[in-house]
Amino acid sequence: MELNERIDKAVENFMEGFNCSQSVVTAFADMYGFTREQALHMAASFGAGIGRMRLTCGAVCGMLMLAGLEKCALEGKDRASKSANYALVQRLADEFKRRNGSITCRELLQLRKEERSAQASERTPEYYATRPCARMIESAARIWVEYLQGTLPLEGVPAPNPRPEP
Repeated sequence: MELNERIDKAVENFMEGFNCSQSVVTAFADMYGFTREQALHMAASFGAGIGRMRLTCGAVCGMLMLAGLEKCALEGKDRASKSANYALVQRLADEFKRRNGSITCRELLQLRKEERSAQASERTPEYYATRPCARMIESAARIWVEYLQGTLPLEGVPAPNPRPEP
């Protein structure tokens, strides 16, 4: 699958009923050796602003999980790799905020008060029509693709890991 097709796949995942984080992560999971099922499990808790607490946007959480798959310390004392990950996370979050105004689910949904219900919303045409989530998923997936393609300006952030051709 081409990288740009993965953007559409992320939105398609959401329209199938998956949460924002799952939608982003599963669109790229195979690139990192994960099955769709593994990706769905890994990202399940981060939808609706982390467990429907309306905190960090689930699409952003998914994008940042992918960042951890790209840049990660595999040794506890590896400060350089941790720093590279944090720099990438901050750059991706800043870009998402620049494009969308916030990385906070509650703000993106324009909710005035905290919502603490654990009950997942029913996915109806009205739900999809009143939520900006598909746009947020598209934005997070597009930012990730731009990063992978090397077209996202990354001051101080190391380039993506090289990928073998399929």
